Amino acid sequence: MRQLSLRSKLLLLALLPLLLSLALIALAVRQQESELASREHALVRASYMDARRTELKHYVDLAVSTIRPLLARPDGPQQALQLLSSLDYGPDGYFFVYDLEGRVLMHSRQPELVGQNLWALRDPQGRPTIQQLIHQARAGGGYVDYLWRKPSSSQLAPKLGYVVAVPEWHWMLGTGLYLDGIEATMAELERGARQNITTTLLWVAAVAVFGIALISAGALALNLSEHRSAEAKLRALAREVVQSQEDERARLARELHDGVSQALVATKLLIESAQQEPATAGRLQDLALKRLNSTLAEVRHLSHALRPALLDTLGLPAALQHLAGEFDAAGGTRYSAVIDGDEAALPEAVNTALFRIAQEALNNAARHAHASVVAVTLRFERGGGLTLTVQDDGQGFDAEAAQAVAERGLGLRSMRERADALGARLTLASAPGAGCRLAVTLSAADLARIPA
Repeated sequence: MRQLSLRSKLLLLALLPLLLSLALIALAVRQQESELASREHALVRASYMDARRTELKHYVDLAVSTIRPLLARPDGPQQALQLLSSLDYGPDGYFFVYDLEGRVLMHSRQPELVGQNLWALRDPQGRPTIQQLIHQARAGGGYVDYLWRKPSSSQLAPKLGYVVAVPEWHWMLGTGLYLDGIEATMAELERGARQNITTTLLWVAAVAVFGIALISAGALALNLSEHRSAEAKLRALAREVVQSQEDERARLARELHDGVSQALVATKLLIESAQQEPATAGRLQDLALKRLNSTLAEVRHLSHALRPALLDTLGLPAALQHLAGEFDAAGGTRYSAVIDGDEAALPEAVNTALFRIAQEALNNAARHAHASVVAVTLRFERGGGLTLTVQDDGQGFDAEAAQAVAERGLGLRSMRERADALGARLTLASAPGAGCRLAVTLSAADLARIPA
């Protein structure tokens, strides 16, 4: 399975909290809007029912007050029924009159029921409709929920009725309002609430998409910027490496031509002269032997410059002391190397990397620091760790500025890359006029990961 890059992991770490937060916000908004819609539904329904109850009671009170003058008249019941049948309010608002035994006396919207006894009438749920109405009327009047056929649609619909008794005539007088209108209103409110929730969730999704796009664009811009910077640094480092190789080849060529080659030519001439002049052959051979010894010493010096033999034979501490001694022998600046702690065998990769880092640091100090003292310290920690320190009292420099430009600070980047290859931590403390301190630290765990 392909491993995610560090940049991809960081991008995921940035996106996941955003997506999780937006998901939680969406859930909270949905929950809050659902609860708000439920409360609004209950409040609207309660308000509507209160208003309808007040309205029904007002209608019935008005009807009772209309027929009250007729109570004492002999023909009052007939006139009252005619008067009540003429009263209505809207297509489905009407009055009805039953006697207290359940016989229909007046029903303006369903005249075919007049004269029928509906005492035993029950709704589809089995509830005794007329008995409930008469019971409520006998109890002093009140409200009753029941099902009745709606005149405008001829369909059964829920109805809220208000009934009172007219004891003088042994009547039940009432009216009612159909409730299917409020159910339609409630359904419309629910549709509006769902639409609002959907709209809110779409906004949350849009914010999520925008956030993801913004983070992705930022990551892409950062990636491109880092990629360009890395490419510039790699190109500059490659040029520096090639130039260093060419400079090293040129130096070796000069050393071989001016030193080893000339010494070998002189030795060859001495040997040829010894062969041609037997009388002076002994003296000439002695001179040739001295020249050969001098040539061997110069070859050893060249090989040591390429890779010190001490690094392979005696290890890093001796190689660092020898390196500091060579710089110190040049005069002007005092160089020293100190080994602190109990020495331990180190992997070849550690020996080479730390030696080259120290060599680069000493070269930089010799060329740029104008220091009076340069100290190299190799400290073997008790826990198995290792620290290499190179410190001088020179003029210092701005390390961050030196590494910010691709064409500068290549030596510093080279040292840092050697340290990174080991898993070591390289720290550099320097400022103009304050000297420079370079430290490379390897923990025991770091050393254990490096093959011997």
